[in-house]
Amino acid sequence: MPIPMAGADGRTAAEPVSATAFRTLMAAFPAGVAVVTAADDSGRQHGMTCTAVSSVSVSPPTLLVCMQRSSRTLAVLNRTGSFAVNLLGDQARPVAELFAGRCPDRFEHVSWTARPGCAGPHLDQDAHSIADCRVTGSVAVADHVVVLGEVFRVTTDQDARPRPLVYGMREYWSFGHPGAAPERCALTTAAPSDSDTEASR
Repeated sequence: MPIPMAGADGRTAAEPVSATAFRTLMAAFPAGVAVVTAADDSGRQHGMTCTAVSSVSVSPPTLLVCMQRSSRTLAVLNRTGSFAVNLLGDQARPVAELFAGRCPDRFEHVSWTARPGCAGPHLDQDAHSIADCRVTGSVAVADHVVVLGEVFRVTTDQDARPRPLVYGMREYWSFGHPGAAPERCALTTAAPSDSDTEASR
């Protein structure tokens, strides 16, 4: 097999893999499922399902979310400078699918609160942990934007061990109790496609 040659700038001069190959690669790297929420200046709630969430730094406490440029939720949090990350529990697959779709009134189908000082709506009954964040920076990468958020409040259920909802191999999974093998979550509707509906979220 030929070895890719490096160009004058030191980068490997090889063509990128196909979108299908890349999706297959990342499908084998399971991630927790979150709903990123924000409220616009008129008080209207916005949110979208997101698995591209990662910690960045402990000092200051910073995380990142990756969102499609055309996302309405991204436009709102860019204007307001704040957002909330709702880490979903393993019983919240219907919520993940709701916020991954095109339903325009999704907040009418879930329980949520918007307390004073919150960075975005809290999905209290469906999230095991919620991070309120202020936007500290963003980087555009291809058709997505990586948003950095400094976490100024964390809300958790102190009496219960988190049971996160996980997405991988194009299916939803639950880890159940500690030490248990992962289990597929019960089927409700088809899993969301990669990002073809993100502009409506």
